[in-house]
Amino acid sequence: MSDLTDLGVAAIRDGVRDGSFSAREVAGAFIDAVAAAKPLNAFLVETPDHAIAAAQAADDARAAGDTLRPLAGVPIGMKDLFCTQGVETTAASDILKGFVPQYESTVSGNLWAAGAGMLGKLNLDQFAMGSSNETSAFGNVVSPWRRPGDTAPLAPGGSSGGSSAAIAARLCPAATGTDTGGSIRQPAAFVGITGIKPTYGRCSRFGVVAFASSLDQAGPMARDVRDCAIMLEAMAGFDPKDATSLDLPVPAWEAGLDANLNGKRVGIPKEYRVDGMPAEIETLWQRGIDWLKDAGAEIVEVSLPHTKYALPAYYIIAPAEASSNLARYDGVRYGQRVLPEGAGLQDMYAATRAAGFGDEVKRRILIGTYVLSAGFYDAYYTQAQKVRALIARDFEQAWEQCDVLLTPTAPSAAFALGEKSADPIAMYLNDVFTVPSSLAGLPAMSVPGGLDKDGLPLGLQIIGKPLDEQGVLNAGLAIEQRAGFVARPGKWW
Repeated sequence: MSDLTDLGVAAIRDGVRDGSFSAREVAGAFIDAVAAAKPLNAFLVETPDHAIAAAQAADDARAAGDTLRPLAGVPIGMKDLFCTQGVETTAASDILKGFVPQYESTVSGNLWAAGAGMLGKLNLDQFAMGSSNETSAFGNVVSPWRRPGDTAPLAPGGSSGGSSAAIAARLCPAATGTDTGGSIRQPAAFVGITGIKPTYGRCSRFGVVAFASSLDQAGPMARDVRDCAIMLEAMAGFDPKDATSLDLPVPAWEAGLDANLNGKRVGIPKEYRVDGMPAEIETLWQRGIDWLKDAGAEIVEVSLPHTKYALPAYYIIAPAEASSNLARYDGVRYGQRVLPEGAGLQDMYAATRAAGFGDEVKRRILIGTYVLSAGFYDAYYTQAQKVRALIARDFEQAWEQCDVLLTPTAPSAAFALGEKSADPIAMYLNDVFTVPSSLAGLPAMSVPGGLDKDGLPLGLQIIGKPLDEQGVLNAGLAIEQRAGFVARPGKWW
């Protein structure tokens, strides 16, 4: 039943409930798809036994007449940044190769409690640092998309590139992602799927390998808005093990979905019309404006004057936090250890980190350590935090005029692997539209809006007020219904 892999989360959930097919059949179809997709390098670890066990539990519950759990029968992919008990977790870095956690992250535990099964651990940019999934220690993830007549492998986006590639290739109906500066939204846009970063604190960070603690936030990636709402309901919730977790009830986001935007105001930030923006992105943005008007929304122009400082501020704050978080990888407690003959403790630290960290991780650690050093802390880190506060204030003032914001997700469609890897600044510019909302901790979502001239997906981003994931989802649904995006990559792998 290979057509089962064309189904999304809601369709699988409902089909298992009404007996259209068994959860074992669904799990088997996706397990076979994962096994046949090695050229994509999306999965680092395959866990068919986990998926089958969850599927069997769903089938047994249905046979017994028991109430099925919210994600019963739904197999998913887990980004390899989430600790999974008994299953290797590496953050795509050599320094954690062989690390098998003896505990479960809160987000993955919530998903298993909801009945989901795990197909495997998904590849990513090392420690979530990257925009193209080229920094993984275990090889690049390859997008399932191709330009017509061109065999050049394309980037699936990053850092959640394994998640985006697996969903677009129908290897799983949904997956977890993490978003520090756009790592759910940008890869979703690159492969024509949907992904949402919730308000900072909605999903627990416990058991998620840390990059930048004040920015990291887990979220779902799936093929449509409804599936993201279902996944987010299962992932979110208060966790006393995470000091930044929000002690709030989880809304019924799926039940609240409504594409009627009458009475809603959509802001268009004028500062997002950046120099050199491709005409196709501008055209898509205007199309999105028209779709939201058609849904009943009023369109207003707003100003976010400190937007131009967001990227520089982010690339000071995030590396600074990374340099602190990654200091724990020293070869003493867990992960790899490199101990040259006759080496002392400091020599072991240096050798372990030199061998275990990739170039991009080292670059960010060096930047972060520099901006936190005694002579430069106030000049760089303190200033960046002040800019972050101004960016958050810009958004607060914008909410006086509108309910959500509409912007492009990324400044271009997917680029070829290797095309930007030699120029870190060009790579960092991929996050120009996604970073501001991350700095402010706001919910934001990417929804596919169309194709570029080469037939590659382009995404539109909706940014919402704090805790207004419902407003973001509803605006995303309005775009989704009007865009009618059904394009999918042709199977070449």
